[in-house]
Amino acid sequence: MCCHLSSSGPLYILPRLVPLGGNFDFEVHRNWLAITHSLPVSQWYYEATSEWTLDYPPFFAWFEYGLSRVAKYFDKEMLVIQNLNHSSYPTILFQRLSVIFTDVLFIYAVRECCRCVNGKRGTKEPLENPQLVLSVLLLWNFGLLIVDHIHFQYNGFLFGFMLLSIARLFQKRHLEGAFLFAVLLHFKHINLYVAPAYGVYLLRSYCFTANNSDGSLRWGSFSFLRLVALGFIVCFVSALSLGPFIVWGQLPQVLSRLFPFKRGLCHAYWAPNFWALYNALDKALSVIGLKYKFLDPAKMPKAAMTGGLVQEFQHTVLPSVTPLATLTFTAISMLPSVFCLWFKPQGPRGFLRCLVLCALSSFMFGWHVHEKAVLLAILPLSLLAVERSRDASTYLVLSTTGHLSLFPLLFTAPELPIKILLMLLFTVYSFSSLKAIFRKEGPLLNWLETIYLIGLIPLEILCEIVMPFTTWIVKFPFLPLLLTSVYCAVGVTYAWLKLYISAFAGPPAVRRKKE
Repeated sequence: MCCHLSSSGPLYILPRLVPLGGNFDFEVHRNWLAITHSLPVSQWYYEATSEWTLDYPPFFAWFEYGLSRVAKYFDKEMLVIQNLNHSSYPTILFQRLSVIFTDVLFIYAVRECCRCVNGKRGTKEPLENPQLVLSVLLLWNFGLLIVDHIHFQYNGFLFGFMLLSIARLFQKRHLEGAFLFAVLLHFKHINLYVAPAYGVYLLRSYCFTANNSDGSLRWGSFSFLRLVALGFIVCFVSALSLGPFIVWGQLPQVLSRLFPFKRGLCHAYWAPNFWALYNALDKALSVIGLKYKFLDPAKMPKAAMTGGLVQEFQHTVLPSVTPLATLTFTAISMLPSVFCLWFKPQGPRGFLRCLVLCALSSFMFGWHVHEKAVLLAILPLSLLAVERSRDASTYLVLSTTGHLSLFPLLFTAPELPIKILLMLLFTVYSFSSLKAIFRKEGPLLNWLETIYLIGLIPLEILCEIVMPFTTWIVKFPFLPLLLTSVYCAVGVTYAWLKLYISAFAGPPAVRRKKE
């Protein structure tokens, strides 16, 4: 019932976003529709007429193929590969409606997640009902709303697989959860970053069937049959996805599309992570070095990192970063959470905390991270936020900071009031509802966290309203993006550290359902 009520709002408002114009992501998916519709499967990962080549796993390519069978009834011209930047109204209408329609899976997954939440029962106050609050935090999530329904992507559909997989693990339906996650990996490979959480949890809690009285692992309880069942699921799904390309000898070509390391350390707009701080420090040191003549201007690259381009670049003062270095940093940053999941198991909630930490660690240290990837941590953290005040505090910092870092995705004047209004509505609800749930436990934020989050307001005014009308924007066009990225990176880093401290602080005390 809670999920039904909170889902009616998005179903009402989303069709009203259809008239909003397209951006390059519309062309990305239009091109993928055309590729999968017009070419045989063996040519999908070779076609390169457009710069937006197919770089998602095969299941997503088949998803696009399925959509293309319907798209031809809207506008056949969108399915012609050579029709680059084709953006007729029927094309945009179809793409908008396809996102709304596929969100049905996300709504169902939210409903299942709400059933897994502990909390008060029978409360008359909607803001004190954890299930209702969770459904709103997920279904009305600001980041997901603007990324999918204004900017345009299919993240809701994909997060539906992830949340449903999490719900199945909470419900002890381990094989279903493993199957759903395996399918998700072959839809969008960024989810490989959270695979360690799934692998360790399923091995520890499913393949080993019992613990000793002190909580340590009972090695004799290992079930080889359960391990075989999990292995069969992974192999079966992988064979369905990659099997044809392996037979055709095309697996290296597919992998080269899925992992394009030539794109550089950071995206055109820096994701608010460790590398944004690293880049900013390098830039500051280079400015100081030039001013005091420690550096030779002739040997310095010109605005390499701040040119707003997707490309490889070299740092000026600090050591340049390679893909192997980011992989090493990412793996090392994940290890403590994985060890905690193995040696200090806390059931499904311990798994969920490990998943969020793996997602945040990959966001912090990954190669060519997109700003949208922060949602991979924000949405699962919502489930923890409605059960424990410490997690609610971390959620408020991470979601507010991470969502504001998405503002540069919507950069036109008509989109400015829309994103500000939606952000305010979601943020006010998040703070008021979580405060109501934990009203007996004192303030959720300390004074430092409060000051930091309030600082986002003048930052946004400066970057969105003041700077566009100054001469600085001509001389330093990347400056608003740099300021947003660096300031938000501080908040994301803080949330990551705080969540890690929380993971090692002891087993969480959460509300228990009344039987």
